[in-house]
Amino acid sequence: MDATTPSTQDRPELATAPELCVVVPVLNERDNIAPLVDRLRAVLAGIAWEVIFVDDDSTDGTREAVAAIGRQDARVRLLHRIGRRGLSSAFIEGAQASLAPFVAAMDGDLQHDEALLPRMFAALRDDGYEVAVGSRYVAGGGIGAWGRTRAGMSDIATRLSRLILRAPVTDPMSGFFMVRRGTLDAAVRGLSAMGFKILLDLLASLPAPPKLIELPYEFRTRVAGESKLDAGVLRDYLLLLIDKLVGHVVPVRFVLFAGVGVLGIAAHLVMLRLALFVVNFEQAQTFATAVAIIANYTLNNLFTFRDRRLRGRRLVIGLITFSAICSVGAVANVGAAEFLFGQRHAAWWFAGAAGAVMSLVWNYAVSSVITWRK
Repeated sequence: MDATTPSTQDRPELATAPELCVVVPVLNERDNIAPLVDRLRAVLAGIAWEVIFVDDDSTDGTREAVAAIGRQDARVRLLHRIGRRGLSSAFIEGAQASLAPFVAAMDGDLQHDEALLPRMFAALRDDGYEVAVGSRYVAGGGIGAWGRTRAGMSDIATRLSRLILRAPVTDPMSGFFMVRRGTLDAAVRGLSAMGFKILLDLLASLPAPPKLIELPYEFRTRVAGESKLDAGVLRDYLLLLIDKLVGHVVPVRFVLFAGVGVLGIAAHLVMLRLALFVVNFEQAQTFATAVAIIANYTLNNLFTFRDRRLRGRRLVIGLITFSAICSVGAVANVGAAEFLFGQRHAAWWFAGAAGAVMSLVWNYAVSSVITWRK
């Protein structure tokens, strides 16, 4: 050891394995890093802790801010992810990168009240709880300066969560909670890792309802940076619900692809009816088919394959390949239906449905590999 390397006596945090790991997923939160670490140091005094910032390839200097502090304090760690996004998966990777017996999740925007962490820790370590949730909806908690629209959306999401939850929780949308390592391990292989709602994912993935306590806190206003809430958050939340409901039967992406297909059929019929006012049936059918294919392609690119979204020149190439794939699917649809109806004497509705299902499976499987390949 040279003269410039601090010993464990000079830095006692190096000599003690952490009991608590605070996982903080971040994306472009540079100005919030130092204040958050200072707050953690203040409220977690007397607890052996570490914080892991899981950065989804920020472009504003977030990683440099974490590294500057980490060089002075070994409790501050960085996990840099490239090509992956999402709070849920970030928390999972951060938690798995630690050996601490207790793991907390909190946002990097200073909206969660870090003063609640010691109470969560005591509830798990001393009182035998498996999960401690920072709740905005129990007595003493609050949603802060939320507007009516955001509050209403949160209420709807909470009600929808009851479709997959096995135990009553006032705030399953909370991103502020602490869990025992053994409880996390019991759920981790069943986690969907979709979107932002890791607590909901965790509770729905456990084999049995955990011993859970909810502690009140007041949701604070963001100090720096920009909110990550957008339409993609809603999409990911709905995918999480679908995955927990039917993901063990069919892939959730296939369900979304089928839903877009239903919308495409509706668009086809509407365009067909409108076009018949000005052209003959063959021309109207051709026009309606083209519109339906473009509509399906656009919606699938925006929602079904959002994580592989095509842009620029690839967007045009993707439309060409998708149209070709759908054309083959249409031929298979007609052929299968005609075979079942004409030669096997199946009911018309069964033959038609079977052909449609064959076409749907073909379109999904091939477009996943060719049009929206990873």
